Amino acid sequence: MSELQTNVLYFGDNLEILRKHIQSESIDLVYLDPPFNSRRDYNILFKENGGVESEAQIKAFSDTWHWSTKSAQTAYHDVVIRGPPRVGQLLESLYNATGGNDVMAYLAMMTIRLIELHRVLKPTGSLYLHCDPTASHYLKLVLDQIFGPKNFQNELVWKRFNFHADARRFGRVLDRLLFYSKSDSYVFNRLKAPFSDQYIESKFTHTDTDGRKYRLDNLNPPGGRGPVYEFHGVTKPWRFTEDKMLELESQGRIYTESKVAQIRRYLDELPGQAIHDLWADIPGINSQAKERLGYETQKPEALLERIIQASSNEGDVVLDPFCGCGTAVVAAEKLKRKWIGIDITYLAINLMRNRLRDSHGINPRVIGEPTVLSEAKALAKQDRYQFQYWALDKVGAWTVGEKKKGADRGIDGFIRFKDDGDGNTKYIVIQVKSGHVGVNVIRELKAVAEKEAMGVLLTLEAPTEPMKIEAADAGYYYSSLYKKEYPKIQIITIEEIFQGKTVEMPPQSQTNVTLPKAPRLKKKEGTQIVMEEKAAYAPRALILPKLQLE
Repeated sequence: MSELQTNVLYFGDNLEILRKHIQSESIDLVYLDPPFNSRRDYNILFKENGGVESEAQIKAFSDTWHWSTKSAQTAYHDVVIRGPPRVGQLLESLYNATGGNDVMAYLAMMTIRLIELHRVLKPTGSLYLHCDPTASHYLKLVLDQIFGPKNFQNELVWKRFNFHADARRFGRVLDRLLFYSKSDSYVFNRLKAPFSDQYIESKFTHTDTDGRKYRLDNLNPPGGRGPVYEFHGVTKPWRFTEDKMLELESQGRIYTESKVAQIRRYLDELPGQAIHDLWADIPGINSQAKERLGYETQKPEALLERIIQASSNEGDVVLDPFCGCGTAVVAAEKLKRKWIGIDITYLAINLMRNRLRDSHGINPRVIGEPTVLSEAKALAKQDRYQFQYWALDKVGAWTVGEKKKGADRGIDGFIRFKDDGDGNTKYIVIQVKSGHVGVNVIRELKAVAEKEAMGVLLTLEAPTEPMKIEAADAGYYYSSLYKKEYPKIQIITIEEIFQGKTVEMPPQSQTNVTLPKAPRLKKKEGTQIVMEEKAAYAPRALILPKLQLE
């Protein structure tokens, strides 16, 4: 295994990447927010995967982690046969209790990955697993066996919503984070949160002549053991020595108007309140949040900053194996940690890369994306949708996202631009083909692109001569702003993309636009961050606009 690479993104299955690229005891902190959609009816998850009805109803995960898939059953057998004995026994017992359903698939797929995450953690490292009540109790059983019950530190409760209405139950507003250390000598930095207005109003009820708010606190020593002497008529153990007490009194710090002397605690001198295991002070990402990128499961940066500050130090390595939109790596970069992000979807990889570029001005290396034609062919064979997302990204195009059959007439992506002075948006529609292509593909693209500016075919296979003739027959799009003609229908092979070829188009639209731009972050003293306002330049979801496809 080669030397650990940090500040990189990995595109691919995190299990394979952990095994091939991440050395044992090399990571200081792991945060993971694995895909699990608890908005589905809880009982449906436990239906047997045997019939059409259950297959249609059960879609519990963002990824297809179903018991009927080979990968889930392989993960289960790997854990039971080759995993740590206690973990295998637990998983086998859970299977006997719950049966072969999608929750069991989820647990098998998670368990084999949690074993690897435990391996890569340093002895001083910690893991935070973000989950919800649908599966948190099962995951805790698994983590207890992998990490040991004594290394369970907290079940943190994050109040994600202030209000959430459910028709036939109490509104669910809470997420869970299971916090485990690898050993009893783990990194933990005790954090303080600012006092709430309510706490200040209820506790700091006194004001001195200078207008400073304070509260009164007793002078009892810890454990009741301290120096015994008389002070203002009371003989008892005190927190401080007599000399120190007299010094504090001379400074106006001791309040003696009560029966027993007390100390003044000034609000402006206190660092805040120790953070406990209920996190209700960090709001979720709402529709108006400045950091919102349109990613459904996006977590607030403040949440990840708290975790990273508490369980790592500057220069430590933070790993997020289900990186999504990259909040963990963005927070790690902000707090001067090294980081590694992994995701199996190219949409997420592209989003993370753009977010790091926009917020920190860096362009991270992506390990696992195709760099030569043979790798592009391998990706297309493995997953044609990820190949499609990758190819669209290479020419700076949007994906149309989840499509309904027949609704887009074969359009996989688009590029939009403004060309004349009327402010109207123009579109270049794009098709991606990873298999055999013929002249009918170009005819269909011409029909779709007839009312749009241009059409582009991205193809893994070389075009035929009739395809080239058909494309040339479409003529040109004339840019009134740039006084230039561009081919109406363009064919670009993947091999040509590797050689630097891209879409011929008006120059102002040569920007990869996928989601709203992340705000640029500026660092001030320490880790204090201020947000610079930047206008969002893309819609909130990856959806096909109202193109003229009739």
